[in-house]
Amino acid sequence: MNSETGIKLTSLSSKGGCGCKIGPADLEQVIRRLPKADPNPDLLVGLDTSDDAGVYRLSADTAIVQTVDFFTPIVDDPYAFGQIAAANAISDIYAMGGKPLTGLNIVAFPIATLDKGILAEIMRGAADKAKEAGVTILGGHSIDDKEPKFGMAVTGVIHPDRIRTNAGAKAGDRLILTKPIGVGIMTTSIKKDQLSAEETARVTQVMATLNKRAAEIMDRYDVHACTDVTGFGLLGHALEMAKGSGAAITIRKRDVPVLPRTRELAELGFVPGGTKNNFAHIAGSVTFPDGMDQIDQWILCDAVTSGGLLISVAEGDADALLADLLEAGVEAGLIGEVTSAGSGHIHVEA
Repeated sequence: MNSETGIKLTSLSSKGGCGCKIGPADLEQVIRRLPKADPNPDLLVGLDTSDDAGVYRLSADTAIVQTVDFFTPIVDDPYAFGQIAAANAISDIYAMGGKPLTGLNIVAFPIATLDKGILAEIMRGAADKAKEAGVTILGGHSIDDKEPKFGMAVTGVIHPDRIRTNAGAKAGDRLILTKPIGVGIMTTSIKKDQLSAEETARVTQVMATLNKRAAEIMDRYDVHACTDVTGFGLLGHALEMAKGSGAAITIRKRDVPVLPRTRELAELGFVPGGTKNNFAHIAGSVTFPDGMDQIDQWILCDAVTSGGLLISVAEGDADALLADLLEAGVEAGLIGEVTSAGSGHIHVEA
């Protein structure tokens, strides 16, 4: 419960953060029924590659990057919720290699039953995070809803030749992850009052951190593909990269940064349904090592909110990129590589 409002925001919805997403298997069934869009040479990135945002060319040297994201409360503090929701929405622009410029607030709120000051704090948190990112809030749209939800539609710009999709990974590339995972398990534990104030502050800080610095640093290097790790979990987003790139990916669990106590809390049963859905979706495309138990497999599929960037970088640049990220205070780890053995498959090592 937030000490200032007296309201436990996470109790107002059945799911929180990116765990609210429609599962990848269900989403695929919907998308495959949609008619194919008419070919447009200026649509540079659309629905075909499961990328983080769409890209539309305006001129020979300018394209717009557009994305939208919103969800129910992931933490109890309204200001922190607004910060996290904004950081999460803006992240898709960074993952594509773009520069975010403008945002529109998306608000659903039970205006008659919750203190209006709560909504003001959510929007203040988002505004502060947007300002940190250099994003100008243009306005937005709101509806009266029983469950509070907040997010943003964000527009950025990019040079058409500098787009980072999730479909360009090459055999030999190294994979770098820029934030720890375990967020879904930790935030489910917040709903169940299982985290200390310090642990809550820690996971909140991870989610509210912009991917801005990591994106700026990776732009100096030979990066072939990038995506941010959110609701489909590390393995889910890595699998999209593998399939889109026509390659295989190896991930070493021992090298994946994980938030403290994640395994302990998972063993106690605080594994969100979204994480289990992610595991069911990717199970046929992932080879786990003998002896890796269900808990560790779930952790690698954990539904993340406002996670880090998964960067596929040329082997010769990997060590330098990692060193620069760490020096800048980014919680990065070198977690695996791209191979040509088994297109669209992931091999997990202990």
